[in-house]
Amino acid sequence: MATIWDRREFISSTAFAGAALAVAPVAEGLAARADAIAADVNNGAVKLEGRMTPYPATKYRPYVSKLAHSAKTASWVQFDLGAATAVEGVRLYPNFNLEIRSLGFPARMRIEGSNSPGFESVALLFDGSKEDVPDPGDKIVYVALNAPQKDGYRYLRMTGTELRRIDGPEYALSFAKVEVLSGGRDVAEGRAATADADLGNSQDLAQLTRKPRPQGEGIVTDNPQNVMAASNWRPVAYKAKAPLGGVTLGPGLFKETMDNNIGYLLSSFSVDEMLRPFRERAGKPVAADLRKPHPFWDVDLAGSTAGRFLMGAGNTLRWQEHSELRRWMNEIVDGIAECRQPNGYIMAYPEDSIFHSERAGYTRAWVTHGLIDAGYAGNPKAFELLRGYYDWFDTCPYLPRLLRGTPQGIQGMVANTRLYFTPVGKAADLQVIQRYYQENFWLEGLARRDEEMVWQYPYDRPHNYLITDFEAYLDLYRATGDKRYLDAVLGAWQLYHDSWEHVGGSIAITEFGEFPPKSYRLKPQFTFCETGELCGSSFWAHLNQRLHLLDPDQEKYVTEIEKSIYNVGIANQVDTRGLMYHAKMVGVKGDMAVGICDNSCCEGQGTRLLGSLPEYVYSVIDGSVMDEGENAGLYVDMFAPSTIRWEQVGKQLEMTMKTNFPESPEVGLVFTLAEPVRSTIRVRTPSWAAAEMAVHVNGELSGTGKPGGYVVLNRTWRSGDTISFSLPLAFRLTKYVGLDKIEGHDRYALEYGPILLAIEGSDDARLKAQGAGAEEFVKQLTPRFGQPLEFEIAGNPEHHYAPYFAIKNDPFTCYPVIDLA
Repeated sequence: MATIWDRREFISSTAFAGAALAVAPVAEGLAARADAIAADVNNGAVKLEGRMTPYPATKYRPYVSKLAHSAKTASWVQFDLGAATAVEGVRLYPNFNLEIRSLGFPARMRIEGSNSPGFESVALLFDGSKEDVPDPGDKIVYVALNAPQKDGYRYLRMTGTELRRIDGPEYALSFAKVEVLSGGRDVAEGRAATADADLGNSQDLAQLTRKPRPQGEGIVTDNPQNVMAASNWRPVAYKAKAPLGGVTLGPGLFKETMDNNIGYLLSSFSVDEMLRPFRERAGKPVAADLRKPHPFWDVDLAGSTAGRFLMGAGNTLRWQEHSELRRWMNEIVDGIAECRQPNGYIMAYPEDSIFHSERAGYTRAWVTHGLIDAGYAGNPKAFELLRGYYDWFDTCPYLPRLLRGTPQGIQGMVANTRLYFTPVGKAADLQVIQRYYQENFWLEGLARRDEEMVWQYPYDRPHNYLITDFEAYLDLYRATGDKRYLDAVLGAWQLYHDSWEHVGGSIAITEFGEFPPKSYRLKPQFTFCETGELCGSSFWAHLNQRLHLLDPDQEKYVTEIEKSIYNVGIANQVDTRGLMYHAKMVGVKGDMAVGICDNSCCEGQGTRLLGSLPEYVYSVIDGSVMDEGENAGLYVDMFAPSTIRWEQVGKQLEMTMKTNFPESPEVGLVFTLAEPVRSTIRVRTPSWAAAEMAVHVNGELSGTGKPGGYVVLNRTWRSGDTISFSLPLAFRLTKYVGLDKIEGHDRYALEYGPILLAIEGSDDARLKAQGAGAEEFVKQLTPRFGQPLEFEIAGNPEHHYAPYFAIKNDPFTCYPVIDLA
């Protein structure tokens, strides 16, 4: 009979009778999933055990044979156990896709044993060649074996006598992993595997006998030992605070970007379209003549369209009032409230469909972020809705299966941890994450800066969405004071910064393809496999903001935010029409597979980032945390025309920044005060600065900043006092070191301060250098008359550099060939 696994580890022990497979559907409740369904084939020899997680990373990639054109084709894999061994069964881990259909799992098969590698003498241990084995989907398959020979066999061969489709019309034999059990122990682990000569594929054979993943192969995660009692928490306060309001942008690039973002929000989807899935779920009337919903972004991820709008609008309305935007935001919050269930449930998909697609993580996080942002924008009902929903979620029966049992379930962590720090947060919001989501092996690996923790993340797809989990772990550190979380996040930051960040700041790893350390791919590996997703840079900005507020004197975190905004966020905005998905480094901007107004992940996180631009210009120390007000004041972090009004130890202050940055390096700050106030103003000297930066107060030199630090100005300020400085902008040329080198030539990226530049008009430019070394090449660059931040290249009249963020429709390259002598 089949082994029945502990339900803490697997969802169910499901078996099948003949060709009738008893599988609990995705939408079915937990109780039905947990019940073992008794049935059998071959007198109980084959049973389906619990669901398993997918195998996306290279290290865990499934074995796939060569392709066949007919199902009536045989292929086998064989295992050398090292010595004759009595075995009672094998456990087969299927390869499967997001539709929960196995890929290449044999429709019919047999398992044989032998003591010779050529199988001259063969014992039949299992015969499933006479009837179809139902598709196991994502279920682990246990096969009980006959044991006619007392001492067992050294070699075990599994033959697919009839194959299943792997892709389109093609067939193959495929398994993600195979265990051969003797006394309950896997005796095949680490042993050699071979395959038939016709269809056998030597690539990835070793994957079949790999070690188990750190937390097993099943999908249930329930670790109550991770939960810290709230009474033992030792919260860590931010040293600085991001303003939630009080910053007004003046005319300039940031203001233009925010205005474009408003236009996009109000022209992309109507209120009725955004509320449609909520009303459908609640059985309420739906307006007629609505556009057809996108099958993935709007249907699979039902409710995310409303979350996208609330993120963009809620953030925007904290800084500038817009009556139409506010009306839409309030109507969406009211519409969600009208569809709320008595138990507090508010999501646009039915409770028991939470396992479908990325609803449990992605959609839940989007709606949560959106309602939080709406709450901070002045809609108190948004917080009430969230509290009611999370009182349901924090005790729902699905929790043990959400991390592993849903695609990218891990991205749901930050929804809980961010909620905790709102006015309606509860300790349970974090304790749920500790119990059901926290991965101690991952925390330890990140802390020791193990690169495999990023590009070989063993559960689900290695992706820039992992950055959201670093945000969540940093939130856990702030709440509990447990330094393990901080150590892991600092390790993760270093890993991404050193090995998965393009010049210019975009993130060089996405969910599809292979991205080993420092691969820095410029070309897609296949369709929709670019790097530089806008959502990744949005997450990176949010993570770096958290780190900056914890340690505001570490200037490097602001530099990361700055690059994310200029070279990805603004660069991917298409005026009021939408947002591009990838920040490509070469070619033509835009994507064939996704539009700029589809409600894509990058639109949602892009509008969230661009709607919050003012909060990155300054950070505040209001006197409530450090030194009882002695160091109270302001960090001037970024440079944009703006006015900030803030309160410091009970006094109101106002300061206006006058600048045309990045077109001009000159920056001036002017105070408007009702009375003299002592305050500490910290002026950033960016790490990209080419020299020390002189800072003047009322025209007199008051300090000199070194690149990568802050000039501290602690004095009593009076209305009309000024601070002025000129940012030391200069060119930086960086040689390309990734996988897409051009043989015999060198490629270089060029930055001007924080701004990534590109050759406009050509995607394969080859520039002539007039001297040896980078310093000589940049001497060839001169400003183009009347074109800010554009540069002519001496000796190359057919080419010029322009800001990457300003390029829209023309071909370009951020990595031209420059053959330096």
